[in-house]
Amino acid sequence: MKTAPFGHGSETHCADTEPRPQGAVCHGFSVSSPARAIVQCKLPMKLLIVEDETKTASFLKRGFSEAGFVVTVAPDGIEGMHQIETATFDLIVLDIMLPGMDGWQLLSWLRARGLQTPVLILTARDSVSDRVRGLEVGADDYLIKPFAFSELLARVRTVLRRPPVRESTILRVGDLELDIAGHRATRAGHRLDLTAKEFTLLSLLVRRAGEVLTRTFIAESVWDIHSGGDTNVVDVSVRRLRGKVDDPFANKLVRTVRGVGYVLENPERS
Repeated sequence: MKTAPFGHGSETHCADTEPRPQGAVCHGFSVSSPARAIVQCKLPMKLLIVEDETKTASFLKRGFSEAGFVVTVAPDGIEGMHQIETATFDLIVLDIMLPGMDGWQLLSWLRARGLQTPVLILTARDSVSDRVRGLEVGADDYLIKPFAFSELLARVRTVLRRPPVRESTILRVGDLELDIAGHRATRAGHRLDLTAKEFTLLSLLVRRAGEVLTRTFIAESVWDIHSGGDTNVVDVSVRRLRGKVDDPFANKLVRTVRGVGYVLENPERS
């Protein structure tokens, strides 16, 4: 049996009792309608393109569709966030200069929630500092506009060939333990009764332990409050979180950096 020349995608076997998946590539030909046959099929990869420039978005959708991908386009960061919350994608192509919620904010929001979907930034911002920022915030690759589609396609396929990141779902700082998958937090063996937002806030602080996070960054990552918004909710929420995480214990983990923001660290290791 020949193998379909489709370089990526999850594999399934379509027996004569099963219809082929819509859009599957089997033995080198595209299946445009369900059919019954004994074939080996590759399911196409799903891409999310977050791009506000209509012509660029249309060009990208057409090019990736012709390359065998299933493509969804979001015209701004808010719609991109909605798509990520309601569907699963194999890779995200992300512009930076977006209306509503820019690419930096969307990427920070994505990683703060522990989502490891690969992200390729595609932007006209070409400074070294922007490229460094993109990779440090959590992008897997960074390509500058204008670009050749052949290079973009090659970069996307390269990122998709990388083995998935196996991030530990158990995070620890001192005697604080956070079970991301189980949505459970404990301190010195005692379970902490946290709201959903408190858990998201704590997970952000734990993932970035030892790093001072500004109020603006926290507001954007946890509450989707963008630049210029009221960040008082951060102070109120951190105060409540401290009441559960720190107040009952002698060793305090959450520290205020006056005029900047907050940091979570284990002072016993300082």
